[in-house]
Amino acid sequence: MHKSSPVFHGIIALSILMLLGCGIEERELSQEKEYITWSSYLGDPGRSHYSNLSQITKENVGQLKVAWSYKAADWGQMQMNPIVVDSILYGVTAALRVVALNATTGKEIWQFGDSVKVWHSTSRGVSYWENGEDKRILCTRGPHLFALNAINGEPISSFGANGRIDLRSGMPESAKDKFVISNTPGTIFKNLIIMPLRISEGVGAAPGDVMAFNVITGKLQWVFHTIPHPGEEGFETWTDSTAYKSPLVGAANNWAGMAVDEEAEILYVPTGSAAPDFYGGVRLGSNLYANSLLALNANTGERLWHFQFTHHDIWDRDPSAPPNLLMVERGNKKIPAVAQVTKQGYVYVFNRLTGEPLFDIEEKPMPSSDLEGEQAWATQPIPVKPKPFARMSQDLTEEDISPFAENKEELLEFFNEADRRQYAPPNITSNLLLPGYDGAAEWGGAATDPTNGILYVNSNEMPWNLKVAPSTKIDDDTPLGEAVYQKNCVSCHQADRNGVVASGLPSLINLKRKKEKSEVTQIIANGKGMMTGFPQIQGDELQALLRYLYNEEIKHTVPTTIVDNEAKSVLYKHDGYSKFLDSNGLPGIKPPWGTLHAIDLNTGDYKWSIPLGNTPELGEKGIGTGTENYGGPVVTENGLLFIGATKDGYFRVFDKENGALLWEYQLPAAAFATPAMYEVNGKQYIAIACGGEKLGTEKGNQIIAFALD
Repeated sequence: MHKSSPVFHGIIALSILMLLGCGIEERELSQEKEYITWSSYLGDPGRSHYSNLSQITKENVGQLKVAWSYKAADWGQMQMNPIVVDSILYGVTAALRVVALNATTGKEIWQFGDSVKVWHSTSRGVSYWENGEDKRILCTRGPHLFALNAINGEPISSFGANGRIDLRSGMPESAKDKFVISNTPGTIFKNLIIMPLRISEGVGAAPGDVMAFNVITGKLQWVFHTIPHPGEEGFETWTDSTAYKSPLVGAANNWAGMAVDEEAEILYVPTGSAAPDFYGGVRLGSNLYANSLLALNANTGERLWHFQFTHHDIWDRDPSAPPNLLMVERGNKKIPAVAQVTKQGYVYVFNRLTGEPLFDIEEKPMPSSDLEGEQAWATQPIPVKPKPFARMSQDLTEEDISPFAENKEELLEFFNEADRRQYAPPNITSNLLLPGYDGAAEWGGAATDPTNGILYVNSNEMPWNLKVAPSTKIDDDTPLGEAVYQKNCVSCHQADRNGVVASGLPSLINLKRKKEKSEVTQIIANGKGMMTGFPQIQGDELQALLRYLYNEEIKHTVPTTIVDNEAKSVLYKHDGYSKFLDSNGLPGIKPPWGTLHAIDLNTGDYKWSIPLGNTPELGEKGIGTGTENYGGPVVTENGLLFIGATKDGYFRVFDKENGALLWEYQLPAAAFATPAMYEVNGKQYIAIACGGEKLGTEKGNQIIAFALD
């Protein structure tokens, strides 16, 4: 039985906290607080998704009406959770334009963003900071962090260079031209903003350093190295002592967001996997501090404690959501806790002051790798409770094949040939990965009742085919455009450029009929949706790639500078993202394909679990299938749970005590976003972004707010 990480230093952490003057008893006495505003991402710094507002009740929720709607100029995914300060709602459109709206009417007050340039990234919102009359909105576009006047939207010239800084300014020189953006709002603590980073997941990714910048000046205040440097703790967990500066290795970044305990002054940072994904032969070892929950001194970035969820990750099992801060009860005593939901469907729960796990965690033996150069870690940490909130591949039988499939024999053949063992290492043959690449839990995150210890989480149950292939050898006589494509694009868009449309990876065939070269150039540089950008593709390489994609004259063969020498080290590459689907494009396993759960973290037991969403062609027959879902819930003290998120495009309200459906509304487009609850002039509203586009849904462009008449 294993109750803590081998490198857990709870006594040291507690001693530091006591020096800071925030003992456990003081924390218990200070937990009563109001959750009536929505001025932080996901509601509050503890990412609770929770509100004390009570005008909307179980009895009158059926009377909800559209109070206002705002139509943005841009169409497509709006993953953002709006924030509301006083009577102004701040959000981000599909093309990363920041908008300030009257929170009672939806009328636009100001807009910040290019009027011509179209950005293809996604944003989950903005951050807010104030000191007296100085009120600021912090937002990102590309690699830049902007500080805007919250009242008029004008850049604040004293912040960085004319209102912006480059997020790469705190990184090593080698990262200056690499893909670095931020999808998730930064965490505000005092006069600091600590930034999540989205970076490449392949060879040559930037390092995933956690960086805090001064909100007033934009200057870098502190850095925590997630790939430790010489002399730093964790350095010995990388077999290659040069991993921190290796041109092949990077990432271990926080991209999903953070939580902060403002009273204890502790920042909680979940970190992602090290790059390259799926093949770890160039980064042997357990790879601290990748795939970990870090508890850092929010003032200095000093590590207080940590726990690693996946050792030597070769499955892309990065924590996919911010952690939740809440109180749980043990033996009639309230304990300040931090809970982390994961792609694997596990919930890990810790005393947030000391790092002690509040449910036992077992290091269980796992399969070894057959790939040349790879060394999968021998064990992985599995919590005893709560049980997983999603099915797992190792638990499936033939009875779990979808009863609706018309090609059941074909599905069974793949199912029986695929490796379904837990943590089965990637191989040149197929693994059935369930929960899939996007999780069980995804970036929408979980909601909590922060005082009563209940966690509410929506989950995906989409199986995927995990497979790697030997790295392609690029010869000296390979045309340059084809060589660039093979090096950077083939794992997603396939060697034949047909993509995997059912998995959201578009075909590049006949590209000239679909997009102008200028737009494709922007997408290559800045990324789009799940695709990271490739700003390193420039000059002759970029022009050759465009000619290759547009089937134009081949002018160059590959120069010696691009011959794929890295293939000598990175022996295998991911073979593409492919869902396990039936011939009609539905999941190959039986429903539910999306679920919603209430978990009592005081006991580790489930209060209830239900399917979330429906599949129209089956739902019309009365079958509650659940659907893939992205975006989190909001819960209220008086018993309601609000959630969009589903592919079927409904906004729903459930009874948080038993999961009973109380109300639903068909949105103009699917809402892959977390709603925001707020009150202005005594009236309670809940607003949600409806952008659609993801999962093949129709595009939308509206932010909609609901209220009682």
